[in-house]
Amino acid sequence: MRRTRLRKILSTVAASAFLLLGLQGVGATSASAETFDGCGPYSVDGAIWTEYTQTPGMRDTMGCPTSGELRNPDNIGVRQNFERGAIYWSPGTGAHAVHGLIKEHWGGNGWETGYMGYPVTDEIKNPDGRGVRQQFQNATTYWSPTTGAHAVHGSIGTWWAMYGNETGWFGYPTSDEFGADRIGGGELYNKGVKQNFENYRFITWSNPQGNSGFPECANACIGYGGWGGTKWVNKAEIYAQWSDVSISAVHVSPTPKAFRSYTSNDTAINDMAGLWKEVWATTIPWPARTQSQSNSVYEQLYCHAKYSFPDINGNHAGGESWDLETWRPDIGMNEDKMIMTRCNWDS
Repeated sequence: MRRTRLRKILSTVAASAFLLLGLQGVGATSASAETFDGCGPYSVDGAIWTEYTQTPGMRDTMGCPTSGELRNPDNIGVRQNFERGAIYWSPGTGAHAVHGLIKEHWGGNGWETGYMGYPVTDEIKNPDGRGVRQQFQNATTYWSPTTGAHAVHGSIGTWWAMYGNETGWFGYPTSDEFGADRIGGGELYNKGVKQNFENYRFITWSNPQGNSGFPECANACIGYGGWGGTKWVNKAEIYAQWSDVSISAVHVSPTPKAFRSYTSNDTAINDMAGLWKEVWATTIPWPARTQSQSNSVYEQLYCHAKYSFPDINGNHAGGESWDLETWRPDIGMNEDKMIMTRCNWDS
């Protein structure tokens, strides 16, 4: 009986010791704990040691350790702090250093327990030689000297990548994703998210808006465009149904000078070539476009520009935004049909 009880006690002690040891050096591989001259008493061990000592330039980047290995609040991974950053480890991601403005941005979004999750790469130089990026489990943070650090993720990130990431038309992100009104529809309650990029360009995302939104946003839709600041175009954006990008529309916000006038001929209708050029300098064409769609969009733009006279309420015929739907047929510049349908022909 005494031997049985003794064996149970020894087993419990051994198990407790094993668990205690398990909390230390969680990322351990083949390396042993090492302290570093001139760096104080803290040792570095395991996978964190490998990241710190075997990654070229990492010791210079991070400086000396300023803590031991610390268990993270999620009880999944560990971290160790250094003079100029920290190294995070988890079983699914390994050990990766975070530092500088990318670390600050990540921390502002909840560290490893936020939506971004753990880092899955170290900092990587971008192909343009201008900025850097670091990938996390659910997002990638991009940094450049002129834009700062901002994350891209989800459907907006997917769309941005389709157009070349930071070297493409949109350039680097200049904001994180944020909630906005009038996304996917002209009404204030049409909610969605938006992210800004260089050169006054943006991408938006909207959940299904049903009958309250643009027709192309009755289902989930992506939007993108830019601010023009040109003679005729203030803003141009395109919305496309996420599940079928052929269902799309171009929304042109004209400058005041673009609308028809009873007192001046210097309006957009008298410079259609310039107006058309300015639209496509402000945004990029919709995906999978056809020549027939391009013809129809041009005809709708012409119709709005020609018949946008001011009304007695101080507004303009056809509205303050010229909405050009790609699903409308090519009518071959049939002005009778334009007038009869008020630029919204269905056949």
